[in-house]
Amino acid sequence: MFARLREDIASVLERDPAARSRWEVLTCYPGVHALIYHRVANALWRRKFHWAARFVSQISRWLTGIEIHPGARIGRRVFIDHGMGVVIGETADIGDDCTIYQGVTLGGTSLYRGTKRHPTLEAGVVIGAGAKVLGGFTVGAGAKVGSNAVVVKPVPAGATAVGNPARIIESARDQAREEKAMEMGFSAYGVTQNMDDPVSKAMHGLLDHAVETDRRFEVLIARLKAAGIDVDADVAACDHFDPNQLSKMVD
Repeated sequence: MFARLREDIASVLERDPAARSRWEVLTCYPGVHALIYHRVANALWRRKFHWAARFVSQISRWLTGIEIHPGARIGRRVFIDHGMGVVIGETADIGDDCTIYQGVTLGGTSLYRGTKRHPTLEAGVVIGAGAKVLGGFTVGAGAKVGSNAVVVKPVPAGATAVGNPARIIESARDQAREEKAMEMGFSAYGVTQNMDDPVSKAMHGLLDHAVETDRRFEVLIARLKAAGIDVDADVAACDHFDPNQLSKMVD
């Protein structure tokens, strides 16, 4: 138990620049306290002392603001940062080295007992502040869930899920992108500084294509006029297209 506690403290010092000492982490970090209580509650739960386990988890909730069902399975070096409002359901399974921020819900969508109702987080997953991961699916190793995302389907390993409902941004495969990711370092809230919403990216791509198409039509009409072919009478008048205004609406 003490070895696990030392690992927890070391993981906080590694991932939180605000942490200044082991003593500070041990005494002032509710995420660490919640994990200590959970290990006691989980041990009672596995021994079929269900009421006692729920009572310990309830005390932990009162003291830390973090609600972890005693049946949930939590791996090593899990870091619950800030932690207020975190809810982790009974059949949730959290792998090693995961990071969970405040306001996160690992919830279920099924009312049937005995089924896998809550998500599984594989090793190294980061769940951003306020995110909701709902259902008995798997979030792959190294994946990130952006702040306030609502995830209701599996997330591939290394990918990022953003938005409501969450959309999947696939992981970078080539070496250049991996080097760029290393430059950006640890992403504290599950998103990178330059990460755009994929729908916004798609809309901007369509707008750029429309602008380029208009430009080509204008060039063609000008060339036809220069060749003595007047097409103005055959081309219907159209509304003025302002890509800048539409781009602001997309943003």
